[in-house]
Amino acid sequence: MARNYKPEGSAWYNGSVDADATAETLRSESFDLVVIGGGIIGTGVAWIAARAGLRVALCERDDLAAWTSSASSKLIHGGLRYLRMGDVKLVREAHTERRALARVVAPHLVRPLRFVMPLRADGPYGPVLIGAGMVAYGALSGFRDGPTLVVAPPRAHALAPALRTDGLRAGGVYHDHQTDDARLVVAVARAAAACGATIATRCEVIGLDVRNGRTSRVEVRSAAGEGITIRTRAVVNATGPWVDSLRRLEDARAGTSIQLSKGAHLVLETDERWPSAVTVPLDRVRVSFALPYNGMLVLGTTDEPYEGDPAAVLPNAADQERILGDTASTRRESVLSRGPGGMLSVAGGKYTTFRRIALDVVRALAPELGLHALDEHPAPLADAADPDTMAALLCTRPYALDPELALHLARLYGAAAPAVASLALDDASLLEPLHSASPDIGAQVVWARHAEWATEVDDVVRRRTSLVFRGHDDADVRARVATLLERPMPPAARAAA
Repeated sequence: MARNYKPEGSAWYNGSVDADATAETLRSESFDLVVIGGGIIGTGVAWIAARAGLRVALCERDDLAAWTSSASSKLIHGGLRYLRMGDVKLVREAHTERRALARVVAPHLVRPLRFVMPLRADGPYGPVLIGAGMVAYGALSGFRDGPTLVVAPPRAHALAPALRTDGLRAGGVYHDHQTDDARLVVAVARAAAACGATIATRCEVIGLDVRNGRTSRVEVRSAAGEGITIRTRAVVNATGPWVDSLRRLEDARAGTSIQLSKGAHLVLETDERWPSAVTVPLDRVRVSFALPYNGMLVLGTTDEPYEGDPAAVLPNAADQERILGDTASTRRESVLSRGPGGMLSVAGGKYTTFRRIALDVVRALAPELGLHALDEHPAPLADAADPDTMAALLCTRPYALDPELALHLARLYGAAAPAVASLALDDASLLEPLHSASPDIGAQVVWARHAEWATEVDDVVRRRTSLVFRGHDDADVRARVATLLERPMPPAARAAA
């Protein structure tokens, strides 16, 4: 059975975010499964496996969502362009998962977003073809998210006032969702921990020990620099762009299993009203988009082959001029492979379908782990809650928060929002914004340190708040965050959690 289990839906907190306690657990216990990689796939596998009653440890070299999983387009979507590529199965599955995430798994983090696709006289598509595509896309979603149709130019402009009207023939209207990608990873990790999983960040895998044809020992370097041997029955490699590097720890002869691609986005300030996102078809395959997100505008994305160290990837001037590149027609399908020691590696996949990918991984391991039943139905994360309900609660005593701040916390933390707000019951200064133009407050830093595995300033400003996204991570902000990271968890917050 899973250890330290608390029912999902609670605002979980315990001391397992402490690095020393985590290291002792890794050293002293045996696990059914070690998951390597703290992105959306790794945390998803840990959650699904822990819910099934397996003893799970997750090891992440850096911070949760430190790389690809915090640099997505922030979309939870069916994948309209995959429909154009003929991948109906992928689109149908993505629609199913999109609705599950928004309605059951993480309703506080996954919100609906309307899209308008402008159709111009010089564009690659005409209204008839786009109309058929809109109907097909809506049908695959069960027409459950709003009208999917083609509208006349005046209506298209009303839905997306920033659209240029010159040459506008019509507009295709459809619906998807968006999320805070890094916070979704953290929420999934908290759900895994609520089911008994041990989450170890700043814990680098340095070796895999194959005995009797099985990888049964994982050698790691802990956050304190200590070497630890973790005993396990199975290992999952969910390291994203580092998947082949880890495969070579098990088998030095392992080749290349993935083609890396680099994507970049531009984030702009905007004074315009953006009630809808805009998708612009560039040709028969490629699209560009403009997404309203956290009061900013996200433009993107590039998509081009990449060679070299994934940790060294950086945007450049050419990215600002390029919308999509040569890998734009790549399908985002996941591939599972086994190494000679039995390690299961997962490569690729869509952010939207992380739960289905995680189920596939655990299902593949079920025979060797003696797992006879696996609940595949969508289940709420530990912090899942209706954000409007939680916001209303935070406006009442003892919290009595301003409605805007209450909604901000409710949308980020769900059922854990009262625990975050309770930090300020001991110290009202924790309600102060970290930056004068930011909604993020000091209490979020203390909560991130004690309940979300944040240990460094970048963990907070990049992945637990929107400070970097908004361009609000100046020296003064970073100094305050560093100070708050040293604060203990106040007694009132501990009791509330």
